[in-house]
Amino acid sequence: MAGNLFIVAAPSGAGKTTLVKLLLERDGDIGLSVSYTTRAPRPGEVDGREYHFIDVPAFQAMRGRGDFIESAEVHGNFYGTSRPWIVEQMAAGRDILLEIDWQGAQQVRRLFPACVGIFVLPPSVEELERRLRGRGQDSEAIIARRTAAARDEMRHVNEFDYVIINNKLPEAIEDLQTVVRSVRLRTASQRDRHRALFSSIEHNA
Repeated sequence: MAGNLFIVAAPSGAGKTTLVKLLLERDGDIGLSVSYTTRAPRPGEVDGREYHFIDVPAFQAMRGRGDFIESAEVHGNFYGTSRPWIVEQMAAGRDILLEIDWQGAQQVRRLFPACVGIFVLPPSVEELERRLRGRGQDSEAIIARRTAAARDEMRHVNEFDYVIINNKLPEAIEDLQTVVRSVRLRTASQRDRHRALFSSIEHNA
């Protein structure tokens, strides 16, 4: 039985991390892939929970061994997703969620064409910029750079299967849960999860 692979991508400030956190709290049947990164931890982040924080030489060594299913450089830092862990979890029938950017999503699609892409959009670019300022973590120069990068990232929205506009959080998380449920209800997924039932139906046909 193979698990489903979900990709959730969004520009910085769209609320992707909050939505993913709520989904994981509500759905115990999906696991989050914890990426590796060379960026420094932000306040409150814990190694192994939000990310595996490693230095650049260690990252390059892992990439050289082919340990990453995807990797990318974002805002001057490297990010990568463990290939062995993903393959192992999916082979065991577990649904896995990747919280990555559009570049990583393109790489994953080449290896897992059946993956499900979900893009989170803010209600407007102005609201996105307001949210970035509300974090109180970045300078105006960094906010301007992130806003410009967000505009570029949002141009890739058509590469994804589903789009969630995160205007009101309660509605957005319901939308995300609905996507996950709908994928699990696909005929191929149901056949894989309920082999005895389908076998009995076909045997008696």
